Amino acid sequence: MTDVKAEADENRIFDGEEPIALFHAWMALAREKEPEDANAMALATADKDGFPDVRMVLLKDVDERGFVFYTNLESIKGLELKENPAAALCFHWKSLRRQVRVRGEVVPVSEEEADAYFASRAKDSQIGAWASKQSRPLETRFELEKQVAVFTAKFALGKVPRPPHWSGFRIVPRRIEFWRDRPFRLHDRLVFKRESGATRWQTEKLYP
Repeated sequence: MTDVKAEADENRIFDGEEPIALFHAWMALAREKEPEDANAMALATADKDGFPDVRMVLLKDVDERGFVFYTNLESIKGLELKENPAAALCFHWKSLRRQVRVRGEVVPVSEEEADAYFASRAKDSQIGAWASKQSRPLETRFELEKQVAVFTAKFALGKVPRPPHWSGFRIVPRRIEFWRDRPFRLHDRLVFKRESGATRWQTEKLYP
């Protein structure tokens, strides 16, 4: 595909009515251009008092239902999402000079989805999910390494089961904004919006 045709195809999608298809197109390009972790995203949550938190996590799945990531449910983000099940995401691909912002409600993934993804992880990562008391105080690195050794011995033979405190969340988007750099800071901004439970998206362009 020539650069001219690629640009034309992207402009056609950019003016379309389906944000997930556009996101997949941008993510595919990011995976080609970004040196590592093209699926990295800033995840913003807030506690019951409205105080915000933000950290980088990895997107593990996206489809019409939403954007999925996995975590320790007893971590700070897990507890905040339990108290306040809403979140925002920001993907920033510096090499492409683009970003995508997402806002929506948060729901747990199914047990089957969590089991399937956990089974796909490297065994050392599976053991790490058992060993780490994520976000809680750690006196020394040795304390963590000792826990890793304990669970390595425990699961030396056979499959490692998914910990009961480890699962995933799906952000069901209400708003998705696509941003493209343009000369003189006259950037493109395209927003897709829908009400909770709705299937059709409304679109609008914003001033940069």
